[in-house]
Formats: sequence, structure tokens, C-alpha cells
Amino acid sequence: MFQEIYSVILFAALSVLVLFILTKIMGYRQMSQMSLFDYINGITIGSIAAELATNLEDYHRPLTAMIIYGLLATFFSWLGQKSMCLRRFLTGKPLVLLHHGVIYEQNLRKAKIDINEFLVQCRISGYFDVSKIQTAILEGNGRISFLPISSEHPVTPADLKLQVPSEDMTATLIVDGKILEHNLAHSGKNKKWLTSQLSSLGYPDPKEVLLATCDLNNKLCVFAKNRNQHSEDVLD
Repeated sequence: MFQEIYSVILFAALSVLVLFILTKIMGYRQMSQMSLFDYINGITIGSIAAELATNLEDYHRPLTAMIIYGLLATFFSWLGQKSMCLRRFLTGKPLVLLHHGVIYEQNLRKAKIDINEFLVQCRISGYFDVSKIQTAILEGNGRISFLPISSEHPVTPADLKLQVPSEDMTATLIVDGKILEHNLAHSGKNKKWLTSQLSSLGYPDPKEVLLATCDLNNKLCVFAKNRNQHSEDVLD
């Protein structure tokens, strides 16, 4: 009797330890802002951990399965960083639900969201009047991002009775050193223009760029790769 209780405590502690190690390896995304793939993987590993804590006779199988699932999740996460197509397949592609007063019903249906649920999400984010929203985008993790119209930003120009130009979304041209050809063409630009702009900003090679965006005024915003720099270095 006491031997069985001792074994349950031991294996429960072991399962928690393994879960902690796997979470550290897979990244903190498992705890918040999970994609569909992360969510499914997290549930599966949790179920195996529960079996490990209670299976006193054959604990090798669930322990091995937990490690394999953790390593596979880490491997697919690494692949997703290398392949944009695979990343979009695993995490999902952002969908524009509302833009400039137009609600895209087809994208709502594709996201399995009805108009009432969309309005609930608007209210949760503080938008009780949909006309105050310029753009709403469903992200790959299932959350909806909202861009308010220019006159409704904090410290509103409307309060000062100022006329401001309407804001629009920026085009993402480079992600992790890779030029997004489709976005570049859609924004009316080409590689020659992009490389010229990058060179003038001190980036002769696009592979040195982590993120580059361009707005409607052709203003290029560039973020360089800084893999050797930690957040602690910035705070020092």
C-alpha cells in the first residue's frame, strides 16, 4: 500500500520534471499565445504525463513518448523558422476580417467565426462601435488584432480638432533575411528598389535584415538581426 503511494508520488514528480524540461526546450510559446499545433501537442504531452504518473508497472513507454513528442515539437518549430510555407501550415495564415469599413464574410466563414462572435471580440478589446475600427486581423494563434482609425488613437487628434491622414497597414517585405516576392510586387516595388533602399540604410545584404516593412509613403523600416544580443544587454 505505502509502496504504491510512494511510487505514484515519485512518478508524478518525474512527470512534472520532464514536462518542465520539455517546456524549456520547446519555448514559452507552450504557455501562452499557442498556435493550433502547439495546443494539440501540449494536450497530448499532458495526457502522456498523466499516464506516466499513474502507470506504475510500465513507465518506460509514456516517458519515451513524452520525450519524442517534445523533440518533434522542437524539430517542427525549427523547420517553421526555415520554411515560411511550413510555418503558415503549422501556425495558420492571418486573415483580414475587416478593413476600411468592409467586413469580409468569406474570411469569417473560413475562420469559423460568425458576426456575433466577431462583435463580442470587438467589445472585449474595447471597441463597442465597429466604425471605430479600421482593420481587424485574425492571427494564426486565434487572437484578433485591431487597428483603430487614426482619429481614435490614444491622445486623439480628434480631441485637438486636428485633421490627420488615414493610416494603413504596412507591407512586410523581408522576414528573417528572406525577401517576400509577393508582398514586394503587391506594394508596387521591385528588388532593385529594395536593395537600393537597404544599401542606403547600411544593409548591403538582405540576409542581415530580420524584418523590413514599407508604408504607403514608401518609408522603409528595417530591423537588423541581433542574434548575439540579449534583452539583458539592452537593459544594462
